[in-house]
Amino acid sequence: MTTRTPLRLPSLKLIGIAAVAGIIAGAAAVYIKETGSGNGETQTASGECAATKEIATKIAPLLKGQVAAMVAPDQHRKLTTIAFKGADGQPMTLDSFAGKTVLFNLWATWCVPCREEMPALNALEKEMGGDKFQVVPVNIDTGDDEKPKTFLSETGVDALKLYRDNTIEVFNSLKKEGLAFGLPVTLLIDGKGCLISAMNGPAAWDSDDAKALIKGAAGT
Repeated sequence: MTTRTPLRLPSLKLIGIAAVAGIIAGAAAVYIKETGSGNGETQTASGECAATKEIATKIAPLLKGQVAAMVAPDQHRKLTTIAFKGADGQPMTLDSFAGKTVLFNLWATWCVPCREEMPALNALEKEMGGDKFQVVPVNIDTGDDEKPKTFLSETGVDALKLYRDNTIEVFNSLKKEGLAFGLPVTLLIDGKGCLISAMNGPAAWDSDDAKALIKGAAGT
């Protein structure tokens, strides 16, 4: 696969937070491989994702305020084969959410900005989650499920399911695509599994700016 140029991320403040708290703290806890991600690779599907470009154009004016760091990619490719484990521990892919607009988020308990934004993601799912939209946060802590489960319980996160990838392959796959360089990573994906926009760094996902963005992308 060809190496993709990383997205242009306009918020230097958010980049700094993600880089310091995500990359440095993460490096102390895990080793992120530079090569060979076995996770589902993204698919070039310009025809299938043609409508996604229209969505991205429509919501462009909504990429402001708390979600100003969201950036549309040069190519709206499919991400449906990205793999992780569901709340039941069984393998699944983003294709399982076909028909829904998805806010896909990678996080870890050792990532300070991830921990800070999780309650906001929970509030967003509570208010807007349903048949047309879902928040899908994937935890990439190594080891078993105990630490992320404890964190979600202690912080009152009760609307989000615990999706997991303790191999960190999902992060490596997105890193190769130029979509991830630290944590948190958040992707906005349409009902066909095509990437609408992406950002590295935290956001206030329970803010009016975020809700307007989701409503625009999901057509609600």
